[in-house]
Amino acid sequence: MAVESLIRVLIAPRKRTKQILRTFASLLLLLAAGKAHAKIDDHPAATDSLTHLSLEELGNVEVTTVSKEPEKVSKTPAAIYVITQDDIRRSGATSIPEALRLAPGVEVARIDSDHWAIGVRGFEGEFSKSLLVLIDGRSVYTSLFAGVYWQVQDTMLEDVDRIEVIRGPGGTIWGANAVDGVINIITKSAKNTHGALAVVRGGSLDQGTVEFRYGGGNGKGLDYRIYGKNSTYGPEFHPDGKNFDDWRNTQFGFRTDWSASSKDAVTIEGDIYKGTDGERVSVSTYSPPASQVIDGNHDTGGGNLLARWQRTFAGGSDIQLQGYFDRTQRFSPQLGEIRDTVDIDFIHHLKLKWRQELTWGVGARWSPDIIDQKFPTLDFEPHRETDSIYSGFLQEQFTLVPRKLSLSLGSKLEHNNYSGFEYQPDGRLLWTPTERQTVWASVTRAVRTPSRLDQDLQLTDYLAPSPLPTYLRVVGTQSFRSEQLLGAELGYRSSLRRDLYVDIAAFHNNYRDLYGYGNGTGLLELTPSPAHLVLLLPLANALRGETAGIEISSAWRPAAWCELKGSYSFLHLAVGDKPGFTDGLNTVSDNGSSPHHQFQLHPQLNLPRQLELDATFRYVSKLPAQMVNDYTTADLRVGWQVRESWGFSLVGQNLLQPHHAEFGSDVDTIVGVRRSVYAQLVWKK
Repeated sequence: MAVESLIRVLIAPRKRTKQILRTFASLLLLLAAGKAHAKIDDHPAATDSLTHLSLEELGNVEVTTVSKEPEKVSKTPAAIYVITQDDIRRSGATSIPEALRLAPGVEVARIDSDHWAIGVRGFEGEFSKSLLVLIDGRSVYTSLFAGVYWQVQDTMLEDVDRIEVIRGPGGTIWGANAVDGVINIITKSAKNTHGALAVVRGGSLDQGTVEFRYGGGNGKGLDYRIYGKNSTYGPEFHPDGKNFDDWRNTQFGFRTDWSASSKDAVTIEGDIYKGTDGERVSVSTYSPPASQVIDGNHDTGGGNLLARWQRTFAGGSDIQLQGYFDRTQRFSPQLGEIRDTVDIDFIHHLKLKWRQELTWGVGARWSPDIIDQKFPTLDFEPHRETDSIYSGFLQEQFTLVPRKLSLSLGSKLEHNNYSGFEYQPDGRLLWTPTERQTVWASVTRAVRTPSRLDQDLQLTDYLAPSPLPTYLRVVGTQSFRSEQLLGAELGYRSSLRRDLYVDIAAFHNNYRDLYGYGNGTGLLELTPSPAHLVLLLPLANALRGETAGIEISSAWRPAAWCELKGSYSFLHLAVGDKPGFTDGLNTVSDNGSSPHHQFQLHPQLNLPRQLELDATFRYVSKLPAQMVNDYTTADLRVGWQVRESWGFSLVGQNLLQPHHAEFGSDVDTIVGVRRSVYAQLVWKK
């Protein structure tokens, strides 16, 4: 049905294990035979804060996404995974979505060259509507389509310090839309990026990327950097030969960090960007009554400016004030939007007597937008709207048994212009029976608040020419409520030995009032001419469901020159109609748009003569609702530090077959992800 394809463009998901093990075993045996005496000292010296840490040190890395306060990974009562700068570099990833494949429980499928479907613990889709994504604490979630435009999140990867991925709800701290997970992309402090850096990359898919960065400081606490990036990407594999999905992007930015005093720290940063990415869309017209497929460009542009001030007090207490302005402009072949966002956030962290810690905060966001209607069959009414959120949260941590057992309780209260007041409480228990072991559990409520799509959409699609021209119209509903999650999690992490680390998380989530379609009606319209029949289908909170699963990740370093990382994720997802609804377009149920099984293996080898050899093996099970089979693929990277300031790498991606599908098509044929190769040259001084 043509309308289902057009709906999915806007709102829904875009659509040999033995071979892996044999290949990996052969690789290790070959290298072990010739390189058994390689030493870690032969490898280039670490220059970044999260490079070449021991497994024990990685467990002590401080993260901020769970509570907005620094805490060690090993002492965090949440399913968190840290993708380090070194992980990104050695994976060969050239974009944020590709880097996210490294985290367990994260579903990443490439739809075409410039679109990805991403989810955490289910509900994988192009706009990732149940994920909150942040860059240095700035939300990149758009409330027009309820999600993220991944192709414009083009942060220079060499500037990323780490990506903190929380699997599971984070609404108590971060608020609405942090339902299935929170992804926080954290860039390096300017004091860690002094000097010059240039990157040149090119290949069969990444056809040309040039990046530069320069940083410095005054030696008195003021540090800065500026950067620029230009990228051009080619199309993926198209069975019909119509390569519409080439894209390019240009971005510039800066960051300044100032230690104003021993107690005060100030950060100011900003970016501007402009890009064009190819899209294939379906558009209907009234005169003449018809539906056509358009291969066109999606033009994007915008900029942001963020400022943050933090003051620390005696005893470990601190306050933080952050504000940012973000402008986005998006003009697709179907629709255009200009949106401005102003966000202010204040946090106060207190260390109290009796081993208690209290964190509270308030925030406000205003986000006006302007809709540019291009076709009478697609519109948002009104054309101007201002989204607003006012929030406050309180979380307290109680030490029940010193250095052994703690309890965190908290809740966030928000008011938004779509559904009014929302509350999101949680409770988290942390038990550390030994210094090397952590057991944690949590119960959380989170919500995805309505978007303009849920309440204001008017989408009309041509169906048939007789007896009268017939259309199907999907309309938003002002009574659309927030989607709700009630989730329970249980986790265990441990350094079993100094060379072996394991992290296990299990979860069960119940969902209420999920997005779906209500009961339809029919009407005859005389204008615009000719007279036509319209079948009206309202959006509604029509579905309910549950997810359950387990995620296992581990890292093993049997020798100084060899490290092996891997993960396995299992997901059960079942979504069905609420009483009184029959939604025949549901594609997210158990055999739908998220994989049951995912398996990854990442061997990393440090060889003599400044050589690195890195491989990635990945298996993803089938997606029947997207008409996509299971697949196995592999990437391989060879890196060589030619001199102290020069580095070269050669990367092959998706090497096991000429092309494979990862997600379904919106309009017609499914796009295949091609086997590709690129070379990269890095210069530092």
